[in-house]
Amino acid sequence: MAFNGKYELESQENFEPFMKAIGLPDEMIQKGKDIKSISEIVQNGNTFKVVVTTGSKVLTNEFTIGQEAELETLTGEKVKAVLKLCQDNKQLITNIKG
Repeated sequence: MAFNGKYELESQENFEPFMKAIGLPDEMIQKGKDIKSISEIVQNGNTFKVVVTTGSKVLTNEFTIGQEAELETLTGEKVKAVLKLCQDNKQLITNIKG
């Protein structure tokens, strides 16, 4: 399955508890609750480019499946992660280091 396309966020289940669990401050959680985002994904084999537009912020990350990559979060933090495809090739799993 190719992930190529533009996707608009429709809903966020358990957003607040998840954001609290990963340590985001309440102020950021409240701001993020109502913001809708559009993600554009370009896949070329095992290489991906993901552009997320949230309000006026545009975030671009590029990575290759199975290789460590530095990704930027919506808070501006840089994290190291390895992404993999599930066996059904319908889901991307992100393993963040640290």
